[in-house]
Amino acid sequence: MTSGVEAFLEGVVRTATPLALAALGETVTERSGVINIGLEGSIIAGALGAVVGAAHGGVWAGFAFGAMCGCAVAAIFAVFAVTLRADQIISGTAVTLLALGGTGTLYRVLYGSAGAALNTPTLGPMPVPLLSRIPLIGPALFAQPSITYVLYALVPAVSWWMYRTHSGLGLRAIGENPAAAIAAGVRTKRVQFMAVLFGGFLGGVSGATLVLAQAGTFVEGMSAGRGFIAIAIVVLGRWNPLGAVLAALVFGAASALQFFFQATGSSLPYQLFLVFPYALTLVALAATRGRTSAPAALGRQNLDQG
Repeated sequence: MTSGVEAFLEGVVRTATPLALAALGETVTERSGVINIGLEGSIIAGALGAVVGAAHGGVWAGFAFGAMCGCAVAAIFAVFAVTLRADQIISGTAVTLLALGGTGTLYRVLYGSAGAALNTPTLGPMPVPLLSRIPLIGPALFAQPSITYVLYALVPAVSWWMYRTHSGLGLRAIGENPAAAIAAGVRTKRVQFMAVLFGGFLGGVSGATLVLAQAGTFVEGMSAGRGFIAIAIVVLGRWNPLGAVLAALVFGAASALQFFFQATGSSLPYQLFLVFPYALTLVALAATRGRTSAPAALGRQNLDQG
């Protein structure tokens, strides 16, 4: 029984890692007053970029190229939503559809029907000495692929930057009171553009994690709504980096349940557990309605020039 619980907890952290990476980047983006519905596009672009990069330069080249591809998709969204002040929801939806269709087409052009599964290197678990031997939580937290440890470092780093630096204060000021930020000399468009790029960068890393630390190959549409779930996670985490990661663990647990129940021989149909994370998204958003305080200027595209 203990081994089953350990396997479940390990699956929770592994499944939550790409969600947490995407949600961490989106937290920074939304703190600047921009909601990037195109995050799903960055994730799927990062997944394809990871396959291409890893095939030519190894695993970490795959992560780097995946991050660049996610950033490129975010840049397209930023041009319309930040520079041109187009509607953020419409722009993000268009970018997502473009990325989903574009990655599928590129994958077939590059790899044909044979695919890239046999050519893609992946990350294996990297146990941390001593810590990985802690009962129950040790294997879950400290016997993960190295990208999970990168996430562990990113969370306090982003939190410190957001709440302890002048640039982080400027970012939050734009999301709460753009007029005051502009009066203080903050260049709103530049800050928002960079925040969107950062969110796209981590979205690309999230997609690369799906390929290089989990699936081992690219499948069309493999992002499977994770970008939208990550946006819900940001809300559930109250636009706080640590809160977003903790909320990602909840959704990771929802996804890991299907593997746990299959391993225990449950007679329940597996489709029930496949839909559970998406149902949880709706429940979480409904439960937090009116209880969370979003950045006051979130989603506004008619900010003054800055």
